[in-house]
Amino acid sequence: MTTNKQPGFAPAASPHASTIVHTPEDALIAGETSIPTQGDNMPAFHARPKNADGPLPIVIVVQEIFGVHEHIRDLCRRLALEGYLAIAPELYFRQGDPNDFADIQTLLSGLVSKVPDAQVLADLDHVASWAARNGGNAHQLLITGFCWGGRIAWLYAAHNPQLKAAVAWYGKLVGEKSLNSPRHPVDVATDLTAPVLGLYGAQDTGIPLESVETMRQALRAANATAEIVIYPEAGHAFNADYRPSYHEESAKDGWQRMLTWFAQYSKK
Repeated sequence: MTTNKQPGFAPAASPHASTIVHTPEDALIAGETSIPTQGDNMPAFHARPKNADGPLPIVIVVQEIFGVHEHIRDLCRRLALEGYLAIAPELYFRQGDPNDFADIQTLLSGLVSKVPDAQVLADLDHVASWAARNGGNAHQLLITGFCWGGRIAWLYAAHNPQLKAAVAWYGKLVGEKSLNSPRHPVDVATDLTAPVLGLYGAQDTGIPLESVETMRQALRAANATAEIVIYPEAGHAFNADYRPSYHEESAKDGWQRMLTWFAQYSKK
């Protein structure tokens, strides 16, 4: 069997669609870096506008299950063009490399399930500190995440009181509890200290609408500043322009909503 592999994309993310977006770096400073965290050096990709004047608002970009591959790097470039310092850390780096896995199931069982939430949240704190020392404004800290990272974005909004806003793209809201994942977004609704925008697809078979409604009820009960938008025609990973799941209309609307959300809350 042949797979449609594209350079720079995780092997498990095959097949690829013809709708891949590539953002030029001409007006940007972008590339790989290393962030000290918990006694290790974590690889990360960062991008910022070339002619920035003063400290930039910071957006931490949290990967899908596939790690920081080309799609996540491109999202950083897009955010940099909007005036942000965007950083995508390799949050699995201690446990392994997503590029070593050929399909989603073995990637989930062989790597993703081994990454503890507590480790991830602590690493993200170090990313925020690094960004503040490298041209970012510590008082304008934002986060967005996709798929696996969408769930993490919810958790981080209940973890770091310095966070100004979060945008979670199709991140799981409920689930089985484990040593590595003792709490899920529905469990932290009462602990949210930053406004969260959740972007979900009605056709997402992995995140049923019942679980989204459960989250909405938890948010209402907690009187949390949060909004969940459901796109009727979109499934999971509808922003992933390199995958057949891409739904352009929903993705573009979600992107604009994210930018508006960040602009609204980053200066408060």
